[in-house]
Amino acid sequence: MDRPETPEARALGLDYGQARIGVAVSDELGWFAHPRDFIAAKPPQRALRLIQGLVRAEGIGHVLVGLPRNLDGTEGLSARRARQFADELSALLRMEVELVDERLSTVQAHARLRESGRDARSSRERVDSASAAILLQAWLDGRRR
Repeated sequence: MDRPETPEARALGLDYGQARIGVAVSDELGWFAHPRDFIAAKPPQRALRLIQGLVRAEGIGHVLVGLPRNLDGTEGLSARRARQFADELSALLRMEVELVDERLSTVQAHARLRESGRDARSSRERVDSASAAILLQAWLDGRRR
C-alpha cells in the first residue's frame, strides 16, 4: 500500500451507516479522537471521494471502519455492508483499512450525548461521529498500551 504506517500518522475512524458515516480524526500526537461532521452515505461514490479528500488533507495514515457485530460476536447484514465499504475504501485509497469491533459504541455515544444535555432529537446528527470517536479512541488507547 502507498502510505507508510508511522507512529506520527493521524488516524481516521469511520462509523459506516446506510444514511450517514460518522467521522472522527485523531490529534497530531495520536492521543485523542475528535468527532467531525458526518458524511452522507449516499451517493456512495461521493462519500468515498469526500473521505479520500479528508485522508489527503489531514495526512491520515491509519483508517478504521467500525464493524457492527451482534452481542454474541456473529455478523449480520450491517457487518457485511461495513466490510464491503471498507474494501471499496481500501481500493480507492490504496491503503489498508482496518475493521474494528464497534459493539455498543453507538449505545455509549447516545449515553454521552445525553450526559452532555442533548436529547435524542438534537443528537441524531451527532451520534454517528460520536460513535466514530469512541471506536477511534479505544483504538488509540490500545496502541499506547
